[in-house]
Amino acid sequence: MACRDEHELTCDVLVAGGGSAGTACALSAARCGAQVVLCQDRPVLGGNASSEVRMHIQGANCVGRFERGRELQTEPRESGIIEELRLETCVRNPQRSASMLDLILYEKCRAEANLTLLLNTTVIGAETHGSRLKAAVAARQSTQDHFRILADVFVDCTGDGRLGFEAGASFMAGRENQAQFGEPSAPQQRDAHRLGSSILFQARKHDRPMPFVPPRWARRFSREDLRLRLYAVPGQEQASQEYGYWWAEWGGTLDTIKENEAIRDELLAIMLGIWDHIKNGPPGTPAGQDPFQASHWALDWFGFLPGKRESRRFIGQLVLTEQDLFASRAFTDRIAYGGWMIDVHPSAGIDAPEQDPCLQRAVPFLYDIPLRCCVSRDVSNLMFAGRNISATHVAFASTRVMATCAVVGQGVGVAAAYATCAGIEPLQLASREDAVKAIQQRLSYDDAYLIGMSSDPLLDASKSARISASSEQAGGQARNVVSGQARSVHGPRGAPPDRAHGGLHRWMSDPEATLPAWIRFEWEHPVVVEEIQLIFDTGLHRHLTLSHRDSFTSKMIWGRPQPETVRDYVIEGFNGDRWYDLARVKDNYQRLRRHNLPTRTAISSLRIWVQTTNGLDHARIVEIRVHPQRSQVNALRTPGDLVELVPQAGVPAKISGRRLPVA
Repeated sequence: MACRDEHELTCDVLVAGGGSAGTACALSAARCGAQVVLCQDRPVLGGNASSEVRMHIQGANCVGRFERGRELQTEPRESGIIEELRLETCVRNPQRSASMLDLILYEKCRAEANLTLLLNTTVIGAETHGSRLKAAVAARQSTQDHFRILADVFVDCTGDGRLGFEAGASFMAGRENQAQFGEPSAPQQRDAHRLGSSILFQARKHDRPMPFVPPRWARRFSREDLRLRLYAVPGQEQASQEYGYWWAEWGGTLDTIKENEAIRDELLAIMLGIWDHIKNGPPGTPAGQDPFQASHWALDWFGFLPGKRESRRFIGQLVLTEQDLFASRAFTDRIAYGGWMIDVHPSAGIDAPEQDPCLQRAVPFLYDIPLRCCVSRDVSNLMFAGRNISATHVAFASTRVMATCAVVGQGVGVAAAYATCAGIEPLQLASREDAVKAIQQRLSYDDAYLIGMSSDPLLDASKSARISASSEQAGGQARNVVSGQARSVHGPRGAPPDRAHGGLHRWMSDPEATLPAWIRFEWEHPVVVEEIQLIFDTGLHRHLTLSHRDSFTSKMIWGRPQPETVRDYVIEGFNGDRWYDLARVKDNYQRLRRHNLPTRTAISSLRIWVQTTNGLDHARIVEIRVHPQRSQVNALRTPGDLVELVPQAGVPAKISGRRLPVA
């Protein structure tokens, strides 16, 4: 008779939940040197973006009439880890397979030596000591294993807030009234209503008629029932049916945690009823008529896991409100940004046919998300990232989208690693200026944009160099690669004007001069270089995400590298009498590239040759950092200092390195 096996694991950071926030958080903390355990209760990573749900990842770009991207003006798409994942998926998954995204996320986690991934493993309990979390208890039913996981810092990225709930952390649920936070968009009366859940489907067109007979329990919908949904866009009834529909929403008037099984059952009845409406027409449609031209279409896939929008929201050191978003309030402890519209839905979902499926208000600019919204106010070593951060229902209606959750997750991952490294509680981080600065500088080093923040010149020898180029465009001067900001956000609905730092923030060679083109750094005295970091243009003004909707994908450049991105390049060093190769790269498609050099590479000049791009007729490089030998940078901390998270001169940060027992 099989018995349950008990395992005890010890790590620096436990991340519960492997959606967009949890995956980014775990990768970020592990790359900072922390020993990380990531528990995911499903067999795949990605949450609502995974093959189990198949929602495309949205963020500050927005959609429809709220789209804010403009080339070389407003580049709102999130960078950092989520951009790395998007670019990887775009190039390696031209067929737009949902399972390929699962695989890429899985590969990224497996590749991190500091990360232990536990799939099919659900956090079911917590051990506390006073106001501190001591251990999480997790179960993997498929192998009859139980885990007791001890950590310095715990991060709840479960969406539903299971870990924080078990630890007794304060949380909110439902809709606050106007009086509680003074929010104009909040309802007059507080209630327990939330955003509902959806089940999506995919369909495929065949070369012959494909009949559909709905189950008896499927819902039936009249044209009147769907007048503000399926029939809201003129001609939509003639559109292809390959992917639908986010507005097939239900369950917001129920407890989206405790009643999730009932919500799933009803969502299946709703989804199949909508498909019946499309295939067989609304009630009363004469036999043989095909109002949606769907006779040859058949269901190819539909989910059995509801895509959940809302459940618990934790109460942190600060609660983000509607006013913070609309005023684009500057937070000194910012670790991420958002920009999706305030996007609230009727709680009754499709059972409210007289209400629009969403009520959206654009936020005027990109806005800060502070660290204090991600730290529990009453459990000293508990953090959170994703849709469960500390925000009102109205503010959450913007922060909840997955790309925003991912950049919050990356910020929290760095902060969690810093806390374990410095030996302090997350509750103390925001009040310590040195801690906030170190976290923000590490995020900048990892190409995570923070509104109005520039990189620290003490960490980069490139800023002291004389910079020139083979050619330049007006506004695209070579010196722009050390501007300290790796994107343009001065255009419409970009960063708040007082923090936008206008300009192109990249070197752009002259197309008339043709390629190859070069950019050069010269120092008065030789420097010893250990790392060269390049950030390339990847078209952050455009949409880029795996989507199964053809019309949305048509707005992207999908299945190949972004045309602005440098493809082939050579890095050369000059040591007094000759140029020699430091690195040669072919077929690049990523935005952030790092090159670690031999420890004693002394050069007086550095030159980067752009040989080809992935389509553009000129070279673009957004940022170049040259990290010298530690002893050559004046104000750096000593090599033994445990709280330096930016690897100076290629020296990895020292983080408490307890090895994990094998699970």
